[in-house]
Amino acid sequence: MVDLQDRYANPTLDDIGEYIGNPLFPQFCSALKEKYGGREKIDFSACSMERGWNVKFKKSGKSLCTIYPRASFFTAMVVVGRKEKDAVEAIFPEFSLALQDRKSVV
Repeated sequence: MVDLQDRYANPTLDDIGEYIGNPLFPQFCSALKEKYGGREKIDFSACSMERGWNVKFKKSGKSLCTIYPRASFFTAMVVVGRKEKDAVEAIFPEFSLALQDRKSVV
């Protein structure tokens, strides 16, 4: 299995999926590709808080989300653009409290 902390490992999407070991990961990636036309780019982050390989999905040069792999699950940081902001804020109260607590506005 690939070491996601090794900057020279150059994992594939399949390697990352194997590391995560959760069937939702390939489904999520497929949905990003099929529904939104996203393309993945696997990058190594040297950031001390999220050091390691991650997967970024972009469309037409704009970020859709970044996936941070974990053993048996993954975290997805979803980018909400100006056009989508009002719609997301309208449904935000319906999100779980745990998700609401992780809201980050830049």
